[in-house]
This record gives sequence, C-alpha cells and structure tokens, in this order.
Amino acid sequence: MSRFFTSSENIGEKSIRITDKNDIHHIAKVLRLKIGDKIELSDSVKWEYETEISFIDKDYVEAVIIDKQKFANEPKTKVTLFQGVPKQGKMELIIQKNVELGVYEIVPVFTDRTVVTDNGKFSKKIERWQKVSDEAVKQCKRGIIPMVSGDISFKEMLERLGGFELVLFPYENEEDRTIKDALRNLEKIPETVAIIIGPEGGFSEQEAQRLRACNAECVTLGKTTLRTETAGIAALAMTMYELEL
Repeated sequence: MSRFFTSSENIGEKSIRITDKNDIHHIAKVLRLKIGDKIELSDSVKWEYETEISFIDKDYVEAVIIDKQKFANEPKTKVTLFQGVPKQGKMELIIQKNVELGVYEIVPVFTDRTVVTDNGKFSKKIERWQKVSDEAVKQCKRGIIPMVSGDISFKEMLERLGGFELVLFPYENEEDRTIKDALRNLEKIPETVAIIIGPEGGFSEQEAQRLRACNAECVTLGKTTLRTETAGIAALAMTMYELEL
C-alpha cells in the first residue's frame, strides 16, 4: 500500500484531502490508482491513517478514513546526523540510506576540511536533498519526513550540541571505545542523540579537541577506515540496533 503525507488542515473527521500536485500526479498517472483503492496517509506529526480513495481530480484527491493510529514505525530516540559536506553526489546517498534507517534530521556542516564551496547556490542543493528525503521516507513507510536543515558552520554545530542528551563522535584516531560501549553504559535510553561525521578528509585535530571539550563521546566504528558516505550509515545502524532493537 502506497504512503503519502498531508498537512493537518487537510484532515477531516471522516476523510482526508491530498492537495500536493506531485502526489496527485503520482496517484493518478504513475500508480494509476482508482476510486476504491487503499492508500496510507501520515500527518507527519503523530497520526497515520489507512484510507480508501473516494475522489480523484486534477486539484485534489480525497480518501475516506478507515483506520487511525499513532506512528508504528518511528524510532523512540530522535537521532540528528551532523554530516560534514562531502564532494559530488554523495550527500544524496547519505540522506536516502539514513532516512531508511530512522534518522530524525540531517544537518550539512562546513568544516576545516570541507572542499565544497557555497558559491551562492547551496540553498538549491538543500531543496534537492529535501526531495530525496521525501521520496525515501515514502518507500520505508515512516511517519515523518526527516528534515534536511540549512547548512551550518562547525562553530554553529558546537552551539547546537548542548541540546542533545548524547553526542557520538566517530573518530578515526579512536581505537578502543565503541558505540556499543558508549550506549550500553547509559542509565536510560536518551530521547535525543547527535551523530557527528566529518567530510572526506575527516576532522582536524583542533576540531576533534573542541568536540571532546563539548563532552562528545569519541568512538570507533571498527578496525577499517570508512568513507564519509558509509560512516554515518554505519554509526546510525549501530545506534538504532542498541537503542531500538
């Protein structure tokens, strides 16, 4: 059953409207769904619905509510990935796979060793990356669409870390402490976790020292050195396994 998202103002007591033009096109022209076909809908906040299509038009699709329940597929822990901006098209893979694994938010970060420059066009990349998140979340049937936030500096990231119960910092120079060590010694499961991943060249030593000073848990992801597009996926998978499974 295909899943779509709609805003709360489109949700009535007995039916829901879909007004997004791309979703209408996807329902009518790509999936070729008809009146009587069932679809899943989410309000991206708390509730998900099983519905049956009752009307299809170029301006909106209406579906009758069959069942309503709280999100069943959202992790209890909200994990934010602070990702050092990589080169070329790697960010799209990072977003897609981390969304599938349950990330709550992805924040692109410019660090000392980031080689990508803004050139005044970075906002367009954010828009494209958000669409990647939108599409990935439909495939894995999550309740929310994870946000790809606007890019920030390393200094701005440090200022945000105080808002997380746990900060995990996978670092190539750490050899002993693993994510398992960091998570299994917790007194309770954290509601918010930050995972910090560097760009292709990793973090500078100065940046690593500043992260340690912010009480980030320095951990290793294993004996091999992972690419930046692999490291976040591996770290999130390990975290979700320990906290959710």
